[in-house]
Amino acid sequence: MEKIPFTREGLDRARAELTHLEGVERPNNIQAIEEARSHGDISENAEYHAAKEKQSFLAGRINELHSVIASADVIDIEDILSDRIIFGHTVLLYNLQTEEEVSYQLIGPYESDPENGKISVTSPIGQALIGKEQGDEIKVKSPMGIQEFEIVEIK
Repeated sequence: MEKIPFTREGLDRARAELTHLEGVERPNNIQAIEEARSHGDISENAEYHAAKEKQSFLAGRINELHSVIASADVIDIEDILSDRIIFGHTVLLYNLQTEEEVSYQLIGPYESDPENGKISVTSPIGQALIGKEQGDEIKVKSPMGIQEFEIVEIK
C-alpha cells in the first residue's frame, strides 16, 4: 500500500471529517431514509431517492477516508531543514509573464487547496518545484499554456 504524505494538520482535518460523517451525517441520513419510507410508495418518492443517493455518497466518502487515513504518512514539516524545495515548504514565485508574485505551500494531494495557496506535490507546479533552489526558474505546462516562474524565496 502506497503511503500518502500528510501534514499533521491535514491528517487531523481528515480524521475530523470522518468522525463528522460517521457520527452526524450518516445517522441523519438513516433517519431521512426512514422518514421518507414512512410516506408510503417509495418508487415515486423523490425524498427517498435523494436520501438513498446521499447514503451512497456518504458510504463512498467514509470508505475513502478510512483508506486514506490508513495510508497516511505524517511528515513533520517543522523538523525539515533544506535549501531545496521539499514537502511542506512554502515557496514565493515570480510569474515571468504576468510579473506577479504568488505563494504556495507544497502539501499532500488530499490537503491541496489552490485558492488558499496550498498545492499538491503531485500537481504540475508541485512536481516542477521539488528539488529546486532559490533563484531557479521553472516552466510548467498548464491549461493556460506554458508558465514560467522564478523561485524568489523558500520558507
